[in-house]
Amino acid sequence: MRICVFGAGSVGGYLAGYLAKGGVDVSVVARGAHLAAIRANGLTVETPDTAITVKLPASDNPADLGAQDAVIVAVKAPALPSVAATIAPLLGPETPVAFLMNGIPWWYFHAHGGPLDSRRLPRLDPGDALWNTVTPRRAIGGIFWPACFVPAPGVVRLLTGAGRGTVFGEPDGSTTPRIEALADAFRAADLPVTVAPNIRELIWQKLAFNLSAGPMCVLTQAAVRATHEEPALIDCSRRMLAEAEAIALAMGHRLDIDAERVVATNRQLAHRPSILQDLEAGRPMEIDALYTVPLEMARLMNVMAPMLDLLVSMIKVRARAARLYSPEITCPAADP
Repeated sequence: MRICVFGAGSVGGYLAGYLAKGGVDVSVVARGAHLAAIRANGLTVETPDTAITVKLPASDNPADLGAQDAVIVAVKAPALPSVAATIAPLLGPETPVAFLMNGIPWWYFHAHGGPLDSRRLPRLDPGDALWNTVTPRRAIGGIFWPACFVPAPGVVRLLTGAGRGTVFGEPDGSTTPRIEALADAFRAADLPVTVAPNIRELIWQKLAFNLSAGPMCVLTQAAVRATHEEPALIDCSRRMLAEAEAIALAMGHRLDIDAERVVATNRQLAHRPSILQDLEAGRPMEIDALYTVPLEMARLMNVMAPMLDLLVSMIKVRARAARLYSPEITCPAADP
């Protein structure tokens, strides 16, 4: 099975490294110093227990890699327009594209059913570029739980959460040969993977967890556990979880989150969320997928979300001051 990982940064690099080690015919789309280091020295993946280095085809031009049996897109949401503009050479007639993204995905309402079926999300897919180029019929939903980062060009480091692994799901909830083939490739590489019939519900579960601390991390520029050293911020975390649950329920998904368990987990996490890493590195921030679109869904469903509204507004002010957010902003497709 030929798999291209489009975006070989922290998430994509970790997966590509282990897929290659497991014998999968894998290539990567990367760019800049990261690409140069991968070409020169291979891709290194470090974990708390070991490190591997693999040689694999890498390019900043998808046309160099050719049509694939599957593509895994692992870029940040602001890069999606450039993915839409360049992904075509990777796509054969039936090539599925799995999107491992933070927050709400661009394809969310495809095969949704009901009055919202096929609704577009222009903040995430301006001009329907992905809808028309990739097409929603190719889309496979994905969630990646482990925490990774790129400490140096050509190097990806796993921090925590390897056991929870990756979740894939078809938008219509079915189990298809294409998703099983993708999961089998992960299993062959000893990458933990689950095929789920309820991918939207799981997207909301991860999003609720992200909302429990991520916005406060951005505004304080602190790691997760530091935001849970103040009682008022712990209360803010609980309120954010409650609002996320209410929005998800209005969208048809009951989450039943144990807020105190989430708070206890957050108190232990030294991790700095990826959106904070982007702020500190001067990269465009995933504000819309993580924050703006969920807030728009709350308004669509007449759900009150005052804490989310307040924090999102402050984050936008902070990001605009750093010139890292505007409704039109995009970034390079394979930015690590």
